[in-house]
Amino acid sequence: MNAIKVGLVGARGHTGAELIKLLAAHPRFELAFVTSRELDGQRVADHNPGFIGELRYSNPAHDALPAPGVDAVILALPNGKAGAIVDTFDAAGVAPVIVDLSADHRFDPRWYYGLPELTRGLYADQRRISNPGCYATAMQLAIAPMLDVLDGPVQCFGVSGYSGAGTTPSDKNNPELLRDNLMPYALTGHVHEREVSRQLAHPVEFMPHVAPHFRGITLTANLHLSMPFEREEVLARYRGRYADEPLVRVQDEAPWVSRIAGRHHVEIGGFTLSSDGQRLVVVATEDNLLKGAATQALQNLNRAFGFNEFIGIPL
Repeated sequence: MNAIKVGLVGARGHTGAELIKLLAAHPRFELAFVTSRELDGQRVADHNPGFIGELRYSNPAHDALPAPGVDAVILALPNGKAGAIVDTFDAAGVAPVIVDLSADHRFDPRWYYGLPELTRGLYADQRRISNPGCYATAMQLAIAPMLDVLDGPVQCFGVSGYSGAGTTPSDKNNPELLRDNLMPYALTGHVHEREVSRQLAHPVEFMPHVAPHFRGITLTANLHLSMPFEREEVLARYRGRYADEPLVRVQDEAPWVSRIAGRHHVEIGGFTLSSDGQRLVVVATEDNLLKGAATQALQNLNRAFGFNEFIGIPL
């Protein structure tokens, strides 16, 4: 069978490296090009152990990207950069599948919002797919089973490893500043707060922090409920909702972020109820670079080409 050719725009970052690894091991996808301004001309294999081949990073102008023969393009760029590239494909009349990992199209109703565990039924062969945010993925999966019984806004306290701040130097990815520290930022109005509130059609209040570890998110959600619950009822809801989802694992105890690094699934647990049964606290963990980004992009790409959603994802 012919390989499906995939271009990767913005491959220097941490997520780009994970995408290269996943795509290189996929039985049907083949990397057609990878772009990076800083690594232009260098061999991909020199920066990605285990990658086989002579493919080199390139730095084409935007209007050179809509090359014929590319079946899909993944945009792994900072927020605000994807729109201009999508415009070049539209202007050229070239319509590959495009998966955008930035927030640029998460609020655009013309794009499919690709959190498969919650939006799989809304996919209708769209060729424009917006990948959810990393925190937003954990928040939605932690909240969704109780969505119909929520009473008031959900409060979410999140802590991410500093890989989530990207590779451009800043306070949020400076190991020296983060040592023995927990750095709060964007405590109201964070883009993931708006994203989750929109997708769930329910207000969510999100307080993100950066920690000294490199990868992995821990997310603690505080849910006020409209009726009292017993703990076993809550567990039954979560286990029932995610029983057939290999990338969501429900457990009794609270998950540890140190155990999720390098894994492709989300863990949800630590279910704790107040004495009146109307306040629930839930903990979720995920690798922000994998299920929070690259793994989810591969789920969406698999679905777009009619493959089993989990092909190429180590389970």
